[in-house]
Amino acid sequence: MDEPLIPEAVDERHVWLRVGTLIDGVSTAPLARANVVYDQAGILFVGTELPPADVLNAGQREPDADLPDYTLLPGLIEAHAHLFLEGGELNLDKRAAYIKQTPAQLLAAAMPRLEKLVRIGVVGVRDAGDKDGVGLALSKLYTSGKRPLMPYLDSPGAAIHHKGRYGSFMGEPLEDCVSLRDCVEKRVNAGADRIKLIPTGIINFKKGAVTTDPQMTTAEVVELVASAKSFHRQTFAHASGDAGIENAVEGGVDSVEHGFFVREDQLARMRDRGIAWVPTFTPVQEQVDHADLMGWDAEIVGNLRRILDQHATSLVKAHQMGVQIIAGSDAGSVGVAHGWGFLYELELMERAGMPSLAVIKAATGASSNRLGFKEKFGQIKPGYLSRFILTKNSPLKGVTNLRKEKLVVFDGTVLESLRETDSQGL
Repeated sequence: MDEPLIPEAVDERHVWLRVGTLIDGVSTAPLARANVVYDQAGILFVGTELPPADVLNAGQREPDADLPDYTLLPGLIEAHAHLFLEGGELNLDKRAAYIKQTPAQLLAAAMPRLEKLVRIGVVGVRDAGDKDGVGLALSKLYTSGKRPLMPYLDSPGAAIHHKGRYGSFMGEPLEDCVSLRDCVEKRVNAGADRIKLIPTGIINFKKGAVTTDPQMTTAEVVELVASAKSFHRQTFAHASGDAGIENAVEGGVDSVEHGFFVREDQLARMRDRGIAWVPTFTPVQEQVDHADLMGWDAEIVGNLRRILDQHATSLVKAHQMGVQIIAGSDAGSVGVAHGWGFLYELELMERAGMPSLAVIKAATGASSNRLGFKEKFGQIKPGYLSRFILTKNSPLKGVTNLRKEKLVVFDGTVLESLRETDSQGL
């Protein structure tokens, strides 16, 4: 489709757009016929009234582009992704061979994903950990003066788990440390932006349940969280199964990741204590979508569908209760491609019964407000970075419209969106 001509915000040039609909990432309703003024460094003005002269170019009286058919919304934030893994690969043998590469090879494979994510509309990523230093290297690259076109990215480095329990492919065991605090301090000294904990195992698809006891006690989680806070780091916890979720919630983590089989009373405490929830529907849905490749029979597929239905019910309850819901896809998991898998996650959240505007907020302002990023993005407000999406296909009519052609404005530069056919390496 023919996209509008929007000037680049370079060399101190301000750009004034007027759009038909504006979603700011936090408000309960969009704005109609809104004005946005920005430059390369950030957003200068947002409102339905005319911008003041001091934010416009000298002598400017009309917008650079009047776009009554367009919706403007914040760039998306992927709150749970493993950048060291190639998620779109479904062949399990190829995945097993891929993970055996050297750290340098894994980092080299991750690099092409960065610009592709931006062109999909993802402007921020909370990496969820790896033991090979890929996420940490990408986080350092972002803060360097020589970064390529890439989203904001931070990483916990190696997750913390118990030796012999789930998580060895992305973490290092706490038994390698002299104390729990030492584990946290080692991560911080390695450059961790936050601390990733693995207090539970994973779902046994054949049984349709989490069949192992929690990895960490509440006391262990409490100590790890307190240690992280002493270093001014947030904690996020891989947790599925109500017993393990209980330990994470009572341990005071900043967010619960996955949260399959979460109870309503746990959701209530999460709401009251400001603990966010990142539901990650996509990895389980991909198991259903590709059951033939995974080797699952009708009974196992039935288990998976039941788990997803229960998760959808919990999501709607959480939304109605006021739990802070944040969108993350667990990209890198089997079948969950970076970027496209995140858009699928948003579709699954909407399919579960969450309103489209609430889903968009979960992928933008909710992350921006709760996750303590070092830069301001994910909202359309003065002082935030000029990183946003312009689309003729309103996501308020269905978040699947975010897959369609759009423009991505990134630090004042106007980019054409990536087509889904160009997904190799994601």
